[in-house]
Amino acid sequence: MKSAGKSIPIINEGECPLINPPDLDAFREWNRKKTKKLIDKRMTDEEAVEKFVKDGDYIGFELYGTVRCPLSLTRTLVRSGKTDFRIAGQGVTELEFLLSMDRVREIDFTYMGLEVYGVSSVVRRAVESGSVSNVVEWSNASITWRFKAAAMGIPFIPARSMLGTDTMRRSSAKAIECPFTGMKLALIPALILDVGFIHVSRADKYGNCQIDGISGFSFEMSRACKHLIISTEEIIDTEEIRKAPDRTIIPYYLADAVVLAPYASWPGEMASYHERDEDHYRMYVAKQKTKEGMDEYMKEWVLDLPNHQALLDKVGMDRLHSLDIRGGSK
Repeated sequence: MKSAGKSIPIINEGECPLINPPDLDAFREWNRKKTKKLIDKRMTDEEAVEKFVKDGDYIGFELYGTVRCPLSLTRTLVRSGKTDFRIAGQGVTELEFLLSMDRVREIDFTYMGLEVYGVSSVVRRAVESGSVSNVVEWSNASITWRFKAAAMGIPFIPARSMLGTDTMRRSSAKAIECPFTGMKLALIPALILDVGFIHVSRADKYGNCQIDGISGFSFEMSRACKHLIISTEEIIDTEEIRKAPDRTIIPYYLADAVVLAPYASWPGEMASYHERDEDHYRMYVAKQKTKEGMDEYMKEWVLDLPNHQALLDKVGMDRLHSLDIRGGSK
């Protein structure tokens, strides 16, 4: 590093290689070429995955745990047969689905537990078996800041996150002494995704998106993707979106595809729409404890279903409506 003609020495660094070194100028040029026209981006899950995802891509899912998960897109991705992904490991169930099918090679890893249900058996098996060749650890905050750095067009963000922890040791971050204050800082490298998957509350056909409840890291991640695939509970008129422009967390020019997918987060929860299906989720957690059980679950609830509508039909609208928190079923 150079500063006013003087180098700033690295005083500490993580031991893991950086999975996806950022090329900020290339990413800027990519964004310049993306169309800014208001075009209709509505398509099916299958069309979006076929058009924008390829083997070996670095992909990412938003949000944490079972909240607002883009699971309809994940199931479609599994059924597509595409493989050898590098992943920003934040979406628990999404990652478990792909790991169980041996589709993941490297992970930039944050907290991946099942919260009150304990540790993910699927993640443990994949890492211990060696099917995942590189696991790089980050805090939840630092991986969000990696997206933020990419969105800002800078190679890293200085922070105090992870310093003095084993997470820092198992990361790709580097520590320096601040040239202004002498403070020890971690340099959090930018992270650019080939494809990002985000489920939102509502969107228009162009890709203007609003999110109820926790917005997570949707703002940062949506601005750090070469391609962004949106699934949404509802598609509404643009005039409705424009009535509350301050709520448009993701503007249309970032999105490449808009997929209508009500209950896309099931069996997880969706703020303002539905609760988590605890009965199904407990069954899922029990199944995943063994490889055989997880294989059975994936066959019944993913592989044998041709599309998202088939999943909704299997679950049943009476069951889905019983989870609604919208003041009655639709």
